Amino acid sequence: MIDKLNGKLPEAVLKELPLVMEKFGINNANRLSHFLSQVAHESGNFKFVNENLNYGAKGLLSIFKKYFPTEILAKAYERQPQKIANKVYASRMGNGDEASGEGFKFRGRGYIQLTGKNNYKAFSDFIGEDCVANPDLVATKYPLTSAAFFFHTNKLWDVCDKGHSHDVVVAVTKRVNGGTIGIDDRVKHFNHFNELLA
Repeated sequence: MIDKLNGKLPEAVLKELPLVMEKFGINNANRLSHFLSQVAHESGNFKFVNENLNYGAKGLLSIFKKYFPTEILAKAYERQPQKIANKVYASRMGNGDEASGEGFKFRGRGYIQLTGKNNYKAFSDFIGEDCVANPDLVATKYPLTSAAFFFHTNKLWDVCDKGHSHDVVVAVTKRVNGGTIGIDDRVKHFNHFNELLA
C-alpha cells in the first residue's frame, strides 16, 4: 500500500509511515486516507511541526480572548511566542504556572499538535522514549507517530472505519479540530489519498 505513495509524500513521512502503520493498526486504505488527509491539512502539507505562536495583539484578542481580555494586555505579549505560550498553557494539561516556562516547553509539536506536559508524558510512555526531557523529539523524530497517537487516544480509528463518505470525513474532522474548519481542504486531501490508494 505504501508503494503507491512514493513521490506523493515527503521522504521523512514515507520513512516514518511503515512503523506508524504497524504500531497503530492502519491496515487498510480507508484508515490511511483519513489519517493522511487530516495530517496533511493540519500541518500545511507536512510542512509544520511546531506550533506558531507569533501572534499580534489583534490575533491574541480574537483567538485567546480568555487569556487576553484587554488590548493593553495583548499588546504587552504580542509577537513574543514564548511569553504567549507560557500564559495560554499555564496551569493546565499538567503544565506548571506561567513562570515555570512549561507552556512554551510543551507547546504544540508534531503534525497534529501534541500539547501539554500530560500529553507529552502519555506519548513518552507509549513510545518508550522520554519526550518530556526532550520535547523536540516530537517535532524531529515523531511528527507522524504523535499524530497517530492522537488518533489512537481519541478513538478515531473507529470513526474512520465507518467508511469514506463526506459525512465520515466531517465526523473525523470534528474530532481532530473541534469543528469543521478547513473541511473543503480536508475532503480534497481525503479524495486524493483515497484515489491514490484504491
